Amino acid sequence: MVGRWVDELQRSTIKEEKEITEKLAKHQETVADSSMVELSHVVSELLRSGSSGNPAGDEADERVESTLAPKEEGLEDLLHMADDLRLRTLKGVVDILTPIQAVHFLIAAAELHLRLHEWGKKKDAMNNRYHHAPSGDGSTTQPNLPS
Repeated sequence: MVGRWVDELQRSTIKEEKEITEKLAKHQETVADSSMVELSHVVSELLRSGSSGNPAGDEADERVESTLAPKEEGLEDLLHMADDLRLRTLKGVVDILTPIQAVHFLIAAAELHLRLHEWGKKKDAMNNRYHHAPSGDGSTTQPNLPS
């Protein structure tokens, strides 16, 4: 009985993950559509001509914002869908487990989350130290990296 619930939860989660992934792929295609390419050319021309800070540059900024706004909203919607799926999956797992199993599972999940967060902070700190090493003149330099 429990195995059947786990299988059903897994199947439905995989199906929804696939749907979200497909929507994300379609959304990513819009980021490089012809309107974005055209906008990139217009902004590049304005930058080359030194038009930033004047009405033409302000118009370009407005065009960038109006073009990117629906793309950002679409990405936010997809992130909400993914968050909702994660939450429903978590609830589904907890519903399948006995109360004591659920407690142990949630403790383990919280510990994993905390360890990953700590690891990420350490890695960021190491990267910041590496990429922003002080030079003799008080400025920061980036090391020569192999290409």
